[in-house]
Amino acid sequence: MTVISILDHAAVLVFALTGALVASRAQLDLIGFGFFACLTGLGGGTLRDLLLDRTPIWIDSPTYLAVACGAAILVFFTAHMLESRYRAILWLDAAALGVAVAAGAGVAQAMGQPGTIILVMGVATGCAGGLMRDVVANEVPLVLKQGELYVTCALVGSLALLFAPIVGAPVASLLCACLTFALRAGSLVWGWSMPTYKPRPPRQD
Repeated sequence: MTVISILDHAAVLVFALTGALVASRAQLDLIGFGFFACLTGLGGGTLRDLLLDRTPIWIDSPTYLAVACGAAILVFFTAHMLESRYRAILWLDAAALGVAVAAGAGVAQAMGQPGTIILVMGVATGCAGGLMRDVVANEVPLVLKQGELYVTCALVGSLALLFAPIVGAPVASLLCACLTFALRAGSLVWGWSMPTYKPRPPRQD
């Protein structure tokens, strides 16, 4: 199993857990848990693969579907044990973001894509699954919430993959995942954020 395959499996697992937790908050049945887990866990990787003209990971290897469904079953029977499911979603999502960005950017880098495509694939893989999850659940997507560092974390983390020819792909992937998670964690703990647009009254000339 390659480093990218390991990252992809890890991203599917952790994102699927967040999807199943969202299903638990909506009090869905087991099929609903499976739907949200698969949508969230596989959404980003599927978008990446389609854009790069690759066979989607879950079609090429059914183990990804098995991982997502296993996460759904696990959460279905254990979600009630969590003190705050929303807090768990935030932190699991942060961890999944780091791993998924590294996987997405790593796939593009391994295919010899230029730097801009590496960055875009890292962001798309990291953000698409969670975006789909929140839209279907009729919630404000985390990627769009005011004061949340999210897409920025994915973009900055993806930059680490550009150093792969210097430090090696495994090290670059680790740096990518850690940097992405650290920025997202900083946003959750210390409220790090990007400046937002502030409307001003029109000038009176």
